[in-house]
Amino acid sequence: AALNPWDVMLCVSGTAIACENALVVAIICYSPALRTPMFVLVGSLATADLLAGLGLILNFVFQYVIRSETVSLLTVGFLVASFAASVSSLLAITVDRYLSLYNALTYYSERTVLCIHTMLAGAWGVSLCLGLLPVLGWNCLRDRAACSVVRPLTKSNVTLLSTSFFLIFLIMLHLYIEICKIICRHAHQIALQQHFLTASHYVATKKGVSTLAIILGTFGASWLPFAIYCVVGDPEYPSVYTYATLLPATYNSMINPIIYAYRNQEIQRSMWMLFCGCFQFKVSFRSRSPSDV
Repeated sequence: AALNPWDVMLCVSGTAIACENALVVAIICYSPALRTPMFVLVGSLATADLLAGLGLILNFVFQYVIRSETVSLLTVGFLVASFAASVSSLLAITVDRYLSLYNALTYYSERTVLCIHTMLAGAWGVSLCLGLLPVLGWNCLRDRAACSVVRPLTKSNVTLLSTSFFLIFLIMLHLYIEICKIICRHAHQIALQQHFLTASHYVATKKGVSTLAIILGTFGASWLPFAIYCVVGDPEYPSVYTYATLLPATYNSMINPIIYAYRNQEIQRSMWMLFCGCFQFKVSFRSRSPSDV
């Protein structure tokens, strides 16, 4: 079959996603110092995005090399599970950031580690179940009328996935609003103690709020168009509409390593150590909390 340019772009996107996140996973596995709950969550996100990138590559290969309904279902299920795990990991990171500010005194405790592991187990468990649904029979291979804009997923299947995304997005929006309130309240308390709000405190507060807005805005801009189109779109519409909304959604997995990993000083330090182990840093290692946005 002739190559579809959109499929080529998805494959290229998947390759970039896989390379970026493979580096993050390697850095976290290589560095014993990166074993805090925050980096466990970042590792979960990078692993999910790595699998999503590999899924996009495999989907391209199987679509043009091995044309099989069974392989198509397995690939689609793999992609659904990977992207669901990525979105769920983003929610877990948001919850962790909120707890690190709301319960700052008790954050570094065994209870926090247990909470993080429980969240990740639940996130990956639910994602795996969502990925298995099309494989176990929730598909439109035998009923073309039930197909959605994302074949071979059914309309009810993509509606479930879109509804879950909208719920997660609303929860993240609420938590980030609460985080902004806590940041502003902390700045106000510091101002009362020092009798005035210094320029550095104002800049730090503004930077924190701006960073949160960028994080949530990037996430929403990437996934909302595709989620909305999955609900309102019709399978009879040209496939270009599906590709045009799906491609930006994949970019979220490409941007995640930049936002959550490469901007972090410990990740940067470990990256240099990974590529040049003989390089000795004069700057001492300082463990940061997830509230350092």
